[in-house]
Amino acid sequence: MTRVTEPTRYGDGVAVVVVTYFPGDDLARFLDTLEKATTRDVRVVLADNSADPASDAAVHNAALDSAAERDGVQLLRIGENLGYGGGANRGVAELDESYGWVVVANPDLEWEPGSLDVLLEATHRWPRGGAFGPLIREPDGTVYPSARLLPSLGRGVGHAVFGKVWPANPWTRAYRQERAPEERTSGWLSGSCQLFRREAFDSVNGFDSRYFMYFEDVDLGDRIGRAGWQNVYVPSAAVTHIGGKATARAPKKMLAAHHESAYRYLADRHRGPAWRPVLAAIKLGLAVRLKLETRDR
Repeated sequence: MTRVTEPTRYGDGVAVVVVTYFPGDDLARFLDTLEKATTRDVRVVLADNSADPASDAAVHNAALDSAAERDGVQLLRIGENLGYGGGANRGVAELDESYGWVVVANPDLEWEPGSLDVLLEATHRWPRGGAFGPLIREPDGTVYPSARLLPSLGRGVGHAVFGKVWPANPWTRAYRQERAPEERTSGWLSGSCQLFRREAFDSVNGFDSRYFMYFEDVDLGDRIGRAGWQNVYVPSAAVTHIGGKATARAPKKMLAAHHESAYRYLADRHRGPAWRPVLAAIKLGLAVRLKLETRDR
């Protein structure tokens, strides 16, 4: 006899899972600005992937320990580097059923005052919204295109091949959806900061941990949409993404991870013998691009 289990009923609590990897002073700034981003009580889980020895380990541990002394902040030392999605999943697993709303974010963000409350308000306007993303600014004030179409084979290959040498190519412009900010649905949202409806996150089993770095947000956005939920861009809420300390530690490794994840995303969605020659050509093209991009690094 098949046993049917009822879906978990979550409360209205709000939690923030921050995936850290030698975050430096970014973490304190993140937590300071988070305090002004909402009037609600928020539980914070620091899902720390920093397992390898490093010369700045003492400084790193001091920053984490200091952050964990704040009210409502829990430090979860994972003990190995699971990648961004894997770390996020471990952090979400620490939360009990009272938390029905979960932000997953990088530590190198600054929240604008009231921005988390604005994201939460948007959830009432989008009852099928599974993921909500704010407007993301670069340090110079430029708006980052954080709500994009899903990378179809044509758009994905065109963007991958021509994005660096011909930034205005039609595939990149279509994919990046660079236009006047408006509240709308999108194919996927930047993983650097998303608010998830816990029910939606659970319905697709969270992030796919096979994506060590990059494309974990694209894959999740696709699966959320396929499960009947919506990815909602909310530009009235804004954060600034300082960017890059974790990836700057190993740029060649991060580039290789990006290309591997790009191939995995396309290969997962184009299965069968007919696609093998196409995927083989894509894999070769990505390998050549990686070699060209890393030859002087």
